[in-house]
Amino acid sequence: MKKNKLTLFIFIALVAGIGLGYILNVNSIDVYNQKILNADAKVKSVEVSIAKLGDTTSAVFTQLKAEKKENAKIKKENEEIREKKLEYFTLLSDIFLRLIKMIVAPLVFTTLVVGVAKVGDIKAVGRIGMKTLGWFLAMSLMSLVLGLILVNWFKPGVHMKLPLPDQLVNTGIQKAAMSVKDFITHVFPKSIAESMATNEILQIVVFSLFFGVATAAIGPVGEIVIKAFDAIAHVILKMTGYVMNFAPLAVFGAMTAIVAKQGLNVLNTYAIFIGEFYLGLAILWSILIFLGFLVLKKRVFRLVNDMKEPAVLAFSTASSEAAYPKTMLLLERFGCKDKIVSFVLPLGYSFNLDGSMMYMTFASLFIAQAYGIHLGFEQQISMLLILMLTSKGIAGVPRASLVVIAGTIASFNIPEAGLALLIGIDPLLDMGRSATNVVGNSIATAVVSKWEGELKDS
Repeated sequence: MKKNKLTLFIFIALVAGIGLGYILNVNSIDVYNQKILNADAKVKSVEVSIAKLGDTTSAVFTQLKAEKKENAKIKKENEEIREKKLEYFTLLSDIFLRLIKMIVAPLVFTTLVVGVAKVGDIKAVGRIGMKTLGWFLAMSLMSLVLGLILVNWFKPGVHMKLPLPDQLVNTGIQKAAMSVKDFITHVFPKSIAESMATNEILQIVVFSLFFGVATAAIGPVGEIVIKAFDAIAHVILKMTGYVMNFAPLAVFGAMTAIVAKQGLNVLNTYAIFIGEFYLGLAILWSILIFLGFLVLKKRVFRLVNDMKEPAVLAFSTASSEAAYPKTMLLLERFGCKDKIVSFVLPLGYSFNLDGSMMYMTFASLFIAQAYGIHLGFEQQISMLLILMLTSKGIAGVPRASLVVIAGTIASFNIPEAGLALLIGIDPLLDMGRSATNVVGNSIATAVVSKWEGELKDS
């Protein structure tokens, strides 16, 4: 009953946030939005004029530079005023997300150590690990391919017919073209304290695996460590219950702020792209549920139903991390053994972000289509494989999907300035991606539990 109440309160907060956000947008925020849009348009126009101007010593060049600086200042000032007016709403979601992040690292560490130590045998850990990674890679590839098929089918960018932008246009998104060396150093921690401080889930997983196997290897003495870590994990899960009570306030704040900033007009401008992307997510959910059905039979429908609350939470806060502790609890309640949940779920947060995967191919080719850049079949497959590699293990990076896209599209001579097309609507898309990531990881955990014969009937 309490669980259903919280889900209801989160949904009410979601609707109330949209309503209040719209009222604020119309009555007080829209005036600043218009000034920001006008200043931004002038900055881009001036950048194009500067690029066409050959002589950088002329008076015209100096005048254009001054005009660009002035409009950039106007844009920044209005953005700051807008943020100031909405800061109490963003504060609600920020506090909640900070509290969740405070819990995630120690929760992953303690539960994974206990899980691995209980598995005991290093061969068993390897077996579960291989099954888990096999499922993750298959799902990631499927999601990327689905995004590729849908974007070629829908062609959402074709009608935009944009001219190629000037190279000077800055999106503010840092590139992340990860080399093999970068990836390896990103996986292995140099300090567990640093990994926990920065919530590097993949590095915490690596350390926890070593710690758990070593704990199991020392025999009876290790039992003390397992009991202690098990107790700590239960304390952290109790803390999670307290933190979750703030979820409706966080959802209300997040939704109010995003709708107040974006307004409902953003839905009209990008209605086709947003609609096609969400239709793609619906297809992805159907495939994930079908694949889960092949292993779990009818129980997969109960699992998806059980995941309503974490999925709504992830959707409204646009953060998969926010739903992590609750997902963990509900999976154990569903019948998955704690040792499997604590092993598979943290890995999923680095290797199995199905919604984000689909978005990466969808968005990358949308930008190419918008500028009329044709990519052949071979190039699209190359892009898919690059995205498959570069996307692993950067889940903790803010705007991770955009960062990966920025690094990948540069390799195919697609203008990075095209990311500006997505920045405005990215929070709306991130909501759907985050909810999908939660569902994908829940199904993956239940499937591996079933394969291991560790799924209790309930």
